[in-house]
Amino acid sequence: MTAAGRRPARDGERAAGVSGFSQVLASGEYRALWFGQAQSLAGDQVARVALTVLVYSQTRSPLLTAAAYTASVLPWLAGGLFLAGLADRWPRRRVMVSCDMARGGLAALMTVPGVPLPAMTALLFTVTLLDGPFNSARAGTLRDILPGDRYRAGVAVTMSTFMAAVVAGYTVGGILVAAIGARPSLLLDAATYLVSGALTRIAVAARPAARRPGGRSAQALTLVFASRRLRTCMLFGWLAGIYTVPAALAVPAAASLGGGPAAAGLVSAAGPLGTAAGAALFHCAGPGRQARSMGPLAVLCCASLALFAARPGLAGSLAIITGSGVLGCFQVAANAGFMTALRRDQQAQAFGVAQAGMAAVQSLSYLAAGAAAGAATPAVVIAAWGITGAAALALTACWRPYARPAVPGGDPSTPRDDPA
Repeated sequence: MTAAGRRPARDGERAAGVSGFSQVLASGEYRALWFGQAQSLAGDQVARVALTVLVYSQTRSPLLTAAAYTASVLPWLAGGLFLAGLADRWPRRRVMVSCDMARGGLAALMTVPGVPLPAMTALLFTVTLLDGPFNSARAGTLRDILPGDRYRAGVAVTMSTFMAAVVAGYTVGGILVAAIGARPSLLLDAATYLVSGALTRIAVAARPAARRPGGRSAQALTLVFASRRLRTCMLFGWLAGIYTVPAALAVPAAASLGGGPAAAGLVSAAGPLGTAAGAALFHCAGPGRQARSMGPLAVLCCASLALFAARPGLAGSLAIITGSGVLGCFQVAANAGFMTALRRDQQAQAFGVAQAGMAAVQSLSYLAAGAAAGAATPAVVIAAWGITGAAALALTACWRPYARPAVPGGDPSTPRDDPA
């Protein structure tokens, strides 16, 4: 114990500012990955708004609109399980650059006049399929360039700024679609991939592949589910996908409130806006407080959506979704707790499993919500989803997450867990 009687090594009560935002942003490699991915994420949201507006304008079906939105999420399931391992077997910079170039080309095809909606949806599915290896390679690279406590700070920086990028993308996307149309707006998404790939190739150092033996998803599944720390953090991430359902219902929800594409963009952006602010504030808490507050915050994040049962107007809806997003800052602790428990040669595939599960939960949730919105109003559906998510997260919160840093060394296949 210190002279003041504190136990920082146990509780992590010192402010996370010890490895603050300025130290993270001092890394040129991090800045390149950060900016490249931020502007690419903004472009992705423009594409999502454009495609869902196209589908809803032609079909007037909440289910088909939600299905189109799901086409931008569902491929994470296959990409996370079957392609994420490429980031362990191949050099991660090469994986990121290759994925960006391929996604840029495929996104450009979506802008060709006359391409039918089913073909556009298939192209978006393929583009998103490549998110699996890209995101896994990026997550592993961040662990390489941000050692120790700097990684936790990097997660907070990444989440807050990336959510801001999502906000900008949804907001600008709604305005662009209303001003110039859906198909021309998709060209912006293609350009952002090319910028991201160029920045990664120029500014990120080449590193050898992790060369994990075997490298099969079944091994990653065994690793993740055998560890209480990994399993708990992952389940928080999976189940929290439920609270993003307002974005999947943004177009019909805005229409039910008398709004158009611009209003749909605001509904989609409200949650990420709250998360950006919440993550920046959450960073100020020590690692111990972050881990202990993860469960309560996750439950409240979903439960707050039950306020939609009062059928608020557009302003009230935006306030509720934003508040839910602020509480979603618990994902900083879930992400950091998951990745810091893994060895370098495990990171890509384990991250892929977590991403695949999140995609499965989101896809099923979005499709079910879209189907339900055909029989009930979007507000009622969102309220029901919030209550369901809160109940599921309350059960998950009963599993206390591991809060201390992983102990170096030991068997790489068995991350240490917090004793009961």
